[in-house]
Formats: sequence, structure tokens, C-alpha cells
Amino acid sequence: QVQLVESGGGLVQAGGSLRLSCSASGRTFSSLIIGWFRQAPGKEREIVARINRSGDTTYYADSVRGRFTISRDNAKNTGYLQMNSLKPEDTAVYYCAGSTARTLLGSNSGSAYSYWGQGTQVSVSS
Repeated sequence: QVQLVESGGGLVQAGGSLRLSCSASGRTFSSLIIGWFRQAPGKEREIVARINRSGDTTYYADSVRGRFTISRDNAKNTGYLQMNSLKPEDTAVYYCAGSTARTLLGSNSGSAYSYWGQGTQVSVSS
């Protein structure tokens, strides 16, 4: 089993920055593909970014590419999502998720992830 705990959410003005953290316990963190997802009220959950086990391959949704950066520190069992130039439309609950899939194929879908954090609220005011 894996326990994932997000932190770092909050309220920020448009144009501001936040860094989300995802702390893992219970399983070797480096064995997991890590994804960040978000869900806004009335909308479906969507992937924001994803990083492979070694941290050298990343994916970003078009809506955040160039503004958000996903990273990981396997020695600290922690993943990160640096969010810059935040917009009101980034307001959502953000979830960290872990996947044990053998390949990255399909890893942009939430169904590929077995482990989920409880979520952290990010609110961006205009």
C-alpha cells in the first residue's frame, strides 16, 4: 500500500505562485509514476502533469504547459508541482496520484493510477 499526502494549496491572486508537495509512504516512491490531477466544481477530473519514475520524462496538459513544472525527489519520497502565473481557471482541488504501470502508455488517464491523495484546494482570485 501507498499513502500519498498533498500539501501546499491555498488562496493566491492571479499571477501568483504556489508549490504543491506530494509525500509518499508505505512503498518505494521511486517505483511509482506520479501524476497530478485536478477537479474543478462541476467539471471532470483532468490530468495536469505527469512524471516518470526517474524524473526525466514529463507531460503537461496544454492549459498549464509553460506555467507549471512537475518534479520529484526520490530520496525524499516527495513529488512537487510548481505552479506559476496562476489564473482563476486553475482553481480546483489538486490530487497527487501514483501508478505502478510498467509503461507510460495510458498514464495520462486517472484509471492508470491506483493510489490517490486526499487532495488540496487551490483557489486563484482575479
